[in-house]
Amino acid sequence: MKIAFIHYHLKQGGVTSVLKHQIEALKDNCEILLLTGEPPLASFSADTVHVPGLGYYNGTGSRDIYDPEKVADAVQKAILEKFKGECDILHVHNPVLAKNRNFLKILYFLQKSGMRLFLQIHDFAEDGRPLSFFAGSEYPHDSHYGVINSRDYEILLRSGLTEKGLHYLPNAVVPLNCNGKDSGNNILYPVRGIRRKNIGEAILLSLFFKNNETLSITLPPNSQPDIDSFMGWKKFISSNRLKVNFDAGLKNDFNELVSNSKSLITTSITEGFGFTFLEPWTANKFLWGRRLDEICDGFEKNGVSLDHLYSNILLPFKWIGRDAFYKRWKACWMKNCTIFGFDEGRKNTEQFFNEIIIDDHIDFGILDEQFQKKVILKVMSERKSADELIAKNPHILPPAELSDKKNLIKKNMAAVEKKYNQTIYKKRLLKTYLKIIENPVIQTIDKKILASNFLNPKQFSLLKWGGYVE
Repeated sequence: MKIAFIHYHLKQGGVTSVLKHQIEALKDNCEILLLTGEPPLASFSADTVHVPGLGYYNGTGSRDIYDPEKVADAVQKAILEKFKGECDILHVHNPVLAKNRNFLKILYFLQKSGMRLFLQIHDFAEDGRPLSFFAGSEYPHDSHYGVINSRDYEILLRSGLTEKGLHYLPNAVVPLNCNGKDSGNNILYPVRGIRRKNIGEAILLSLFFKNNETLSITLPPNSQPDIDSFMGWKKFISSNRLKVNFDAGLKNDFNELVSNSKSLITTSITEGFGFTFLEPWTANKFLWGRRLDEICDGFEKNGVSLDHLYSNILLPFKWIGRDAFYKRWKACWMKNCTIFGFDEGRKNTEQFFNEIIIDDHIDFGILDEQFQKKVILKVMSERKSADELIAKNPHILPPAELSDKKNLIKKNMAAVEKKYNQTIYKKRLLKTYLKIIENPVIQTIDKKILASNFLNPKQFSLLKWGGYVE
């Protein structure tokens, strides 16, 4: 088969890692071409062509340079030169994020020319990314789509796609190269510190570490709103003299960080695939923290046991002030319902708000940084409040030395290596390509239904959907 890949860039990150795994999986069975909007910073096991019009583009600048039909022509020319003809599949990564305002138009011209598109979604704008939303534009019709988790698969089926035209393609997991010894005195959160990773909750957990361990967070964020939040947490940590080590991954080898950690944690409120729930076990490490049911359910069906993780941290609503929180929550909710056309949400705001309140308690993960800092300071300064939080959430304490901890690690390591290895991934990818070639589809995504599935009040965190508040 002749496969051409498209991505906006090849910078270090999750999508680029997946792209590398796909190329490695296919290189012995397929002819491959990689088309990218920015010059690659590292080598790939495939011929690479730089097509500038595929890169990030906010819609300003010279129309001649970024004319979508001309960009599509450049893509076609590169494919014809590489394969001496057409490709079998044009595999496009993250096409429904408006990182390039011309992208849907480019895909339209490519599809019009007869190219067979496979659109693999890692992230949705409807999942808390309003700045990356293609407002007023429909997503490509009559193309095959792929997703990386079972949640997105079910959502797209409800949004109009068919089983024949939608493909579940969970990522491969490359085992971490670590010795697995519980040395050092660190609890590691292996993450880039963006707002969605819920850094405040990791700091809250650190207040209850039993043996004076240090919480270590590996990398800083890149985008400005995330940087503002991250710097705010650094200032908070410094002012309150908490044992948190930021930017640990800038100073140390990642595999050594993992090896020298007692355990790993996750407090993320949202994930695309969820590598964090799988990778630690391959390093012979125990993982604890927040569970994302819509992501973890799929892993558990494949034998990875994650029932020791918690789904929320409930605190008395009165701790943060109902009126102040409701005002901020409502403004954020209404704004996003308007952006994504969720009319029912706007009409029933009070009803949806009440769904997040559980016996006069609210989940810590729904709060933004300002409210989270208020809670952390209260727990630090009032022993009574700390005891109340523990009584309501015993899981906030580090897991006790489980008698079967080693067995759990061993069991999960085996499940990950069995179900998410590169060999299985290769077979699944090739099988998916054959289905795409053999089965033309007629289907459309209903964007309003899609948005309504993501605008779930119980998961509507201000960290994800709202602006940063100092």
